[in-house]
Amino acid sequence: MELNTAMSASEKAQVENAVNTFNAKNNAVIGRQTSQSLGKDDFLKLLITQLSNQDPTNPVEDTQFIAQMAQFSSLEQMANMNQQFTKMTAMLNSSEAMSVLGKTVELNVGDTTTTGVVEGITRGENPQIKVNGAFYDMERINAVYGE
Repeated sequence: MELNTAMSASEKAQVENAVNTFNAKNNAVIGRQTSQSLGKDDFLKLLITQLSNQDPTNPVEDTQFIAQMAQFSSLEQMANMNQQFTKMTAMLNSSEAMSVLGKTVELNVGDTTTTGVVEGITRGENPQIKVNGAFYDMERINAVYGE
């Protein structure tokens, strides 16, 4: 006797509707937002679920398992690199802001320009400079003049 595991279009629609309803209720209870992208934790959960529910008479081949683990490893390394690049960008931007500290700058402020000495800076990915008592984004700098 052969087991038919194919679902009809209406059965697929019913299952998808039930899953979406469940997820909507679950997310409302725990206050979670749905996401259209998968992270490394989601990938690992899918892999574990796949291994837990595989057909014992037709298990996943070693090559498939190794390929999936390699994908997981690559995903994790890319996520780590992204975090490091974000930190490096913040350091470089902060360093650029520090280089204008105490110097006279010309800034675009709307339709006009203003000139003043950089009195202070903020650090981070998008540092700001303090000129004439107000903070401005670094992108507003037109020119930097010597001390």
